[in-house]
Amino acid sequence: MAQLFPPVATTLARAGLLGGAALLLGGLGLLVALPFTPHVTRQDVTVEQPVQFSHAHHVGGLGLDCRNCHTGAERSRFAGLPPTQTCMACHSQLWTNAAILAPVRESLARDVPLRWVRVHRLPDYVYFDHSIHVAKGVGCSTCHGAVDRMQQLRQAAPLTMGWCLDCHRDPAPNLRPREAVYDMRWTPPPDQRARGEALIRDYMIRTEHLTDCSRCHR
Repeated sequence: MAQLFPPVATTLARAGLLGGAALLLGGLGLLVALPFTPHVTRQDVTVEQPVQFSHAHHVGGLGLDCRNCHTGAERSRFAGLPPTQTCMACHSQLWTNAAILAPVRESLARDVPLRWVRVHRLPDYVYFDHSIHVAKGVGCSTCHGAVDRMQQLRQAAPLTMGWCLDCHRDPAPNLRPREAVYDMRWTPPPDQRARGEALIRDYMIRTEHLTDCSRCHR
């Protein structure tokens, strides 16, 4: 009987099947990993702003409190972005003609708000409230990182569901006294576990319900 295929055909067929399987598994692995990459989470990605505001200068250098610009952090879901008038409260006296502040001066003159680009963005189906986290002793740097050392603000944490749930399952390591919430240089003390557990009781945090779906999805 005549041989229809050369001996190498079997090897090629096996290689093709193995290659196809590897390609399929690689594609599935990429789909699984993609949601956790900076391309999706935007972790450590900086964005172009209308004014390249330096948190390192204003917070780290001058010692401005977060609430000077983000006035809603303690009483609202949203921390808020500063209006032009907040910037000009200082810059009507300081660096009034600096080139970098030209968009601020134009915004004031035209009475048109600066269009700041949001850095920390959560999906529309996620409910997040700044005020409750602040009230329960979660510090700004816990989620936003060391903004006092950032020339350009970036998202320091992945802000994924798993990252949030890690804290909701065990909040004690991340809780601090309320007077330290806005302290960018705060670091957990050696006995943070004991202190955090005590703060859970002091703040009356009901840990048994922190992972309920309705906490973040309403």
